[in-house]
Amino acid sequence: MNTADRIVVVNGTRTPFTRARTVFKKLPASTLGGAVLRETVARSEVDPSLIDEIYFGIVSAPADGPNVSREALFDAGLPSTIPCTTLNRYCASAAEAAAGIAAKIMAGQIEIGIAGGVESISSIRALFSQDATDFFQDFGKAKTPAQKLSHLSKFKPALMTPHAPGINEPTTGLSMGQSGDLMARQFKVSREEQDRYAVDSHRKAHEAWERGFYKTHVIPVGTPDGKVVDKDTDIRSDTSVEKLASLRPVFYKDGTITAGNASPLTDGAAAVLLMRESKARELGLKPLGAIRSVAASAVDILKEPLLIGPAFAIPRVLKKAGITWNDLDLIEMHEAFAGQVLATIRAIESKEWAKEKLGMDQAIGMVDRAKLNVNGGSIPLGHPFGATGARMILQTLHELRDMKKNLGLISICAAGGMGMVLVVEAI
Repeated sequence: MNTADRIVVVNGTRTPFTRARTVFKKLPASTLGGAVLRETVARSEVDPSLIDEIYFGIVSAPADGPNVSREALFDAGLPSTIPCTTLNRYCASAAEAAAGIAAKIMAGQIEIGIAGGVESISSIRALFSQDATDFFQDFGKAKTPAQKLSHLSKFKPALMTPHAPGINEPTTGLSMGQSGDLMARQFKVSREEQDRYAVDSHRKAHEAWERGFYKTHVIPVGTPDGKVVDKDTDIRSDTSVEKLASLRPVFYKDGTITAGNASPLTDGAAAVLLMRESKARELGLKPLGAIRSVAASAVDILKEPLLIGPAFAIPRVLKKAGITWNDLDLIEMHEAFAGQVLATIRAIESKEWAKEKLGMDQAIGMVDRAKLNVNGGSIPLGHPFGATGARMILQTLHELRDMKKNLGLISICAAGGMGMVLVVEAI
């Protein structure tokens, strides 16, 4: 990206992230998305009429409002003249939304845009089988009462059996959790390592909340029953390796992934407002930071671990940014599972892996744990699929400012064997 006139994040907000089917269970995705749109614009002090486009990510879009970006805009009370796009790149959806808005700004198509994402796992509805769908469609085509009665006589109660939305990869037949378990096994990541990592992430998230770090950008959200949620709800400050060791594996009897070392199903939303640095100066705004470079990757999931994608993109994103691994001050890695994080670190640090998979003579680099997910990650904070990318951009930029550091790497694995990596910098 053009460092002479950088793409900057002026401001951003996120909701508290809450375990699915709990305090946000009555709030649809559009309401959660609307909350962060409304507050992001208010905090940025940008005239809403200047906003050119909104991109939002979501993985499980509601059937009655699939363009959740547009519905969130209406909920936020922003001008209806702003075009809105909803996209799905699984766990990297909000990061791709930010990349898309940044690309449009760089191309001169727009000047100001909002990128973000939302997920309301609580709102996902049960589906009916294709046989049930066909039955009711055919019933709708019947023209006479006799035809309708004749068709109804063929009804079978089994048609009303609901089907849960699919969670398995169509190509492999495995869930992300099963794939994560196999990835940990392939890279020889032990159960104890994963549990220790998860406990440490919970500790860091708890300490960050205690010292007020998250209060800078997490907004309170009211619920229909009159409660106000102002904090992430799944952080366990009292967890321990001993407690996690007592949990049973979730995906395989001899597996290592448990409910304690994996990210929970989560409701939440996040958004960031972007423009060129020169535009921010023109409007008298002080940006939070800048997006230095972006790179995406995808692997053959019949040959490679499902969640290894980011490791393939890291060398390219560093090259685009004009920096080396050792220039990084912070590393934010999405924690779908502790095993996936630790396996990815093994790949990053392996000279053999780099030579075989990337054609490099040296390992990508050594991961300094003091730089990694310094305020906790998706395991304690939660992982609303469509929003996590924006949460990570916002969090990393606040960390850089808070710690008076310069460069951060954001690494996100995603279903389908995809990965997305960004380099962001302080201003």
